[in-house]
Amino acid sequence: MFFRLPGTSSLKNQQQEMPFLEHLEELRWHIVKAVAGLLIATAICGAYSTFIVQDILLTPLLKVGLKPQVLAPYGIVLLYMQAMLICGLILSMPNTLYWLWKFIAPGLLPKERRYISAIVGLTSICFFGGVAFGYFVLVPTALEFFANFETENIELNVSIDRYVSFLLALIFGSGLVFELPMVSYFLSKLGILTPAFMRHYRKHAYVAILIIAAVITPSPDAVTQLLLAGPMVLLYELSIFISKFVNMKRERAAAVEEAGQGKEGSP
Repeated sequence: MFFRLPGTSSLKNQQQEMPFLEHLEELRWHIVKAVAGLLIATAICGAYSTFIVQDILLTPLLKVGLKPQVLAPYGIVLLYMQAMLICGLILSMPNTLYWLWKFIAPGLLPKERRYISAIVGLTSICFFGGVAFGYFVLVPTALEFFANFETENIELNVSIDRYVSFLLALIFGSGLVFELPMVSYFLSKLGILTPAFMRHYRKHAYVAILIIAAVITPSPDAVTQLLLAGPMVLLYELSIFISKFVNMKRERAAAVEEAGQGKEGSP
């Protein structure tokens, strides 16, 4: 049994197909290297855990005048462990993306493999851009919205574990959402996604975006969900443009290759 990515049948004469079991072995080592990067990043975050918790995670909450509190004896320990792991996952994302693209690389054209570093860089920029959007826009806006519901007789004190889960879910989910242009680029390169398909199902995509925003956002308020859905709509429209550009390049390359084969076959 052999394994080959969709849309790569034209590479048969350029590279040897890899047996399925060997491909699984390669996948295992790629996962091991990605996990090793995660453990190293988590250890680094552990060394700066006090700074991460006190100066980064709690800052948005304190800025709106809300007071964090711990409700369980193990709450603070669990808080630090959770912060270390999620921040380590975010920090190690470039390494994870690199090994993901290295795993996919055998299914790409030789000239495309040269751009793996650039692809990893752009994918990481998209992810960290989403993380920054979540931290500096989504989280403060959501906390400000919740803080306005505090009344004279009801004091809003926030459970620290639930707050950190809320914050990390928002910024990590926002980072993943911002990967949409790169996912569209890759699927378009494989010939799976076309701009015509994305335009045809635009309305369906908008409904799906609202559902995804509601699922990713840990809070039930519409304000936070719409704040996340807005950039997702813009990213979807940007993805249509990216898909159009990639498909134009594919069609142009196919036309040139066909013309070259026609010249070779002519007497």
